[in-house]
Amino acid sequence: MSGTSSAGFTGTDLVHLRRCVELAREALAAGEEPFGSLLVDGAGEVRAEDINRTSGGDHTRHPEFELARWAAANLTTAERAGATVYTSGEHCPMCAAAHGWVGLGRIVYAASAAQLTAWRREFGWPDGPVAAIPAQEVAPLVEVLGPEPELAEVMRGVHREHARLVLG
Repeated sequence: MSGTSSAGFTGTDLVHLRRCVELAREALAAGEEPFGSLLVDGAGEVRAEDINRTSGGDHTRHPEFELARWAAANLTTAERAGATVYTSGEHCPMCAAAHGWVGLGRIVYAASAAQLTAWRREFGWPDGPVAAIPAQEVAPLVEVLGPEPELAEVMRGVHREHARLVLG
């Protein structure tokens, strides 16, 4: 179930998405690509958070993938099903697959993969090696909500800054 307007987002969703944007900024400040994610349990407690960690050369070190692995090791099947992963950018196909295989609940994101692809092209950044397939297509049983227009625009600025730093 994809949403395209702020109307589908709860106040809690927006609080968590804002934290993801902060994490994305932290990632950028640490020399990483600007992505940040949270895993929130069914009771609303943030259980784990992470940033992109691909600068060392392992491009599978996405925060969504790390959170799926963390959840598999630390949460029961029922806890995983009741959890939500909030993220600054929509899951890539690798992360969406990990999310689905681990049995996590909702995905809520600030900016879509399609938006990121368009921004990267606008900034003169080459396309990545993996197609920007919507998370819902990769993990069709997972409820997906995003993008959130206001925070997507904020993320556009963060990605613009990343491109400026890397591409000059």
